[in-house]
Order: sequence, then C-alpha cells, then structure tokens
Amino acid sequence: MSFTLKDPTLLRELCFIDGGWSAADNGAALDVTNPATLKKLGSIPNMGAAETRRAIAAAAAALPAWRARTAKERANILRRWFELMIENQEDLATLMTAEQGKPLAESKTEILYAASFLEWFGEEAKRLYGDIIPGHQSDKRIMVLRQPVGVVAAITPWNFPSAMITRKAGPALAAGCTLICKPATQTPYSALALAELAHRAGVPKGVFNMITGSATAIGGEMTSNPTVRKLTFTGSTEVGKKLMTQSASTVKKLSLELGGNAPFIVFDDADLDAAVQGALASKYRNTGQTCVCANRLLIQAGVYDEFAKRLKSAVAQLRVGDGLEGVTDQGPLIDAKAVAKVEEHIADALAKGAKIALGGKRHARGGSFFEPTILTDVTPKMLVAREETFGPVAPLFKFESEAQAVAMANDTEFGLAAYLYTRDLARSWRVSEAIEYGIVGLNTGIISTEVAPFGGVKESGIGREGSKYGILDYTEIKYICVGGVS
Repeated sequence: MSFTLKDPTLLRELCFIDGGWSAADNGAALDVTNPATLKKLGSIPNMGAAETRRAIAAAAAALPAWRARTAKERANILRRWFELMIENQEDLATLMTAEQGKPLAESKTEILYAASFLEWFGEEAKRLYGDIIPGHQSDKRIMVLRQPVGVVAAITPWNFPSAMITRKAGPALAAGCTLICKPATQTPYSALALAELAHRAGVPKGVFNMITGSATAIGGEMTSNPTVRKLTFTGSTEVGKKLMTQSASTVKKLSLELGGNAPFIVFDDADLDAAVQGALASKYRNTGQTCVCANRLLIQAGVYDEFAKRLKSAVAQLRVGDGLEGVTDQGPLIDAKAVAKVEEHIADALAKGAKIALGGKRHARGGSFFEPTILTDVTPKMLVAREETFGPVAPLFKFESEAQAVAMANDTEFGLAAYLYTRDLARSWRVSEAIEYGIVGLNTGIISTEVAPFGGVKESGIGREGSKYGILDYTEIKYICVGGVS
C-alpha cells in the first residue's frame, strides 16, 4: 500500500456476509488498482451467484427481527454508524482517494455527505407516518400503514463509492428493510470499510451485507431471486434498462438513478463570475465524472465570448495530480477506457468544427490523467451534445433566445439535472418549469444534499433518493378496512 491508515483494520479484503468476513467460495480474486499510479492496491473476492444467494438468505433471515425493532432502535444504530464515519473521516477519505483518484479534499467532503444520509434517514425512521381516512360507510374505518418492502439489493458505482451506498442503505435500514450491496469492483475498499463500521455500530448480522465480484453473476442472481423485493441501482442507462428487464419476471420494486446530459444555461443577464464558479464546481468536480455534472454549457450569444474568456482563466488554475501526494483540484480519470471516451468526443467535435480553447489532450503526468479542457463553437451534431462525456471537458454551445435555450436543453432522452444562471425572476420561473429535468440548479452549480429529493425523469431513472421522499421508496402501502365499528 502507498498510504497508511490510523486504523488499519478499516482496510478489508474480504466480503461481509451474515455478520462475518469471507472469501469467494472458489478462492477467486480481483485486483484493485490506484488510478493515479496504476499500481496494484490489493485484491478482493470475485464472488458469484452462489455467494449472492447466501447473502440474500442471510438478509431474509434477519428481516423479521430487524423490521420488528422500533423506529427509535433502528435510528440509534444508524446514528452510531454516522458517528463512526465522522470519527474515521480521514481514513475513509484516504481509502477513497487511493482507489478512486479524486482529490483528498473532495473525498473528505464525500465522507461527510455520505454520513449525512445515515443521520437523516435515522431521524426519518421515526416519521414514517400512515393515515386514517374517513370511512366510506358508518360502520367502517380506513387505516393506511407504511411497511418495509423487504429484502433490498443495491448495486452502486465507482464515482461516489461511499455516498451512493449510504444513500441507499440509510433509507432501507431506517424503513426496516435488510440489504445486500454490490459495489463497483474499481472502488471496493470504501464499501468494505462501511461494512466494518456498520458492524461496529451494532447493525445485526444479515441486515447489511457487502459482496464483490462478477457484475453479471451477482446482478443476475439479485434480479432473478424472488426473495429480493426491491432493486436499487446507480449507473448507466444502458445497464439500468437491462436490470429493469431482468427484474420484470419477479415484478420487483425499482429505484434507478441513471445517466444524464446536464445543460448548464447562462443567460445574458447572468452574474458571469457566479456562473463561472458554478461551472467549475459542476463540470470539473471529480474530474467530470458525476452523473449531474454540466455536460453541455449553453451560453447566450451576448456573453458567449466573455464567459469563455473567464472560464478559461479559471480552469487554467486547476491543479492536476495525485490526491495522496499533495493538494490537487483534479485527479485522474478512473481508467484507460474513460480516457479513450474523452478523446473520442474531443476528436469528433474537432472534426465537425469545434475549437480547443484550453487543454484537449492527455496530461503530462501520463496514465489516465487528462488536461482540463474547454471546447468552443460546439454544435448539437457532435457527440458531446448527445452522449455523457464523463470527463473534464466543457463544450460551449451558443444560443440566441430563451426559447432556443429551452429547446436545446430538452433535446435529449435524459433528464437528471440542469442548471441555469439568470437575474431575471420571471425567466427563472419560466425556464425552471419548462426544462424537463428532475433537478434544477438555479444560480448554483452544487445541488446534492441529503435533505432534497435526488432523481431524474425520462431515461434518467425512476424514484428519488434523499429527503422525506427517499425513504418512501423502501416501503409498501397497506390499507386496512376495519368493519363492525358501529
């Protein structure tokens, strides 16, 4: 290992099933690599369907006792898990930067963000209210309960390896469900550390299980096993559609947070300095590898050149490097495949008339590092307009009118997040309502918080995570008709 932890026992290389640590049944393992150095960090079990069935069985066995606990009892355990994450913030951030590559400051921020879901949903557990509905007949009363959906399977991505787990585990456990999680194989150590802290916090055996390995084998068992009553997934739309199809045979409840193609609209009347800072935060955070990052910067003609100038000046100051070696603003892309996609999008844009205002090539550090990039004169015919780049490339499109901006923003099958900058109050209402997105950042580039509902429309997903709405997706409504009252 190229780093040290204050608590070395947080680094786990085995999976967590039914309250214990285990290897794959056949002993198979997968290597984990640091994307900044391309050096091996260690290995993890390469589990498959058999181990997944065992984890599901453990979750099913633990379900009756866990859902029978009072909301306050579950809340107290989640609160302790939250506290342990805060206490171990530095170690958890170090693990994350080592396996994912994001700057250490960003990793520390993510740990706080991830922990917030455990705190929030622990508190929400005590507010899962039902209803008493006025009866339709004089001798009857109508009661509505919210009950846990049951065993939940979660599949989480590598770009936010801690937050995407707690954003699912928090509401699931708070509602009284039990959970099996498969983290991305690129970032398993963050996930396994969370399992260790859950165990320390008093989460009973079988309630929270963490397995690593084959996406096809594990996902196939999760989607086909009738014991699993809900599947929650964060990742690409392509994979989300496949999981949705596979889950149809058992009619599972689904939460899908899928791909995006976020427009970042800057109107002539915008505060340009604020818009530039918002673009920096939205576009270049996590090296552009977020589902809500600005993928298309739509700039009104009257401020296009000035915005491009100010953005270039700001982006040129970004420090690229290994987050474990010192202060950085941008780390490496996750792997060579990610670099290839960024290069493909830039090459396509240049071939169709775009110009490079800054960057545009692999960074001098080598490996999967890439220069923060700005493209100008971009048009809707280019790949950067149609696909999610998932890299540090800001393509600047020009528009003339508000109506054109709205049309350009909506010209995509995705609808996760969108941003707009304007000082016109009426316009802020009109455009926010007209754009087809589940989340809108109005004069801000940072939108994620545990207290607000996160999710998209169209092919960007189903359901919401975070906020009071986030726990409802882990419950079923039961209606009880009480007769013979009078």
